[in-house]
Amino acid sequence: MHEYSGLFGIIILALDLWAIISTLSSHKSTGKKVFWCLIVLLLPIFGFIIWLLFGPRAIRPA
Repeated sequence: MHEYSGLFGIIILALDLWAIISTLSSHKSTGKKVFWCLIVLLLPIFGFIIWLLFGPRAIRPA
């Protein structure tokens, strides 16, 4: 397990960055964007899971 801890950390970092970028590119209010970014930053794994279930997503072009 120890040899995979660095890879696990990089995966979590990439997923958190994806969540933050997606949140910032959503059309939610600034307050909600800040709230979700803080949740993801302060609770990297659990925050990402919460964001994945309930957080704002970027609007996809039609």
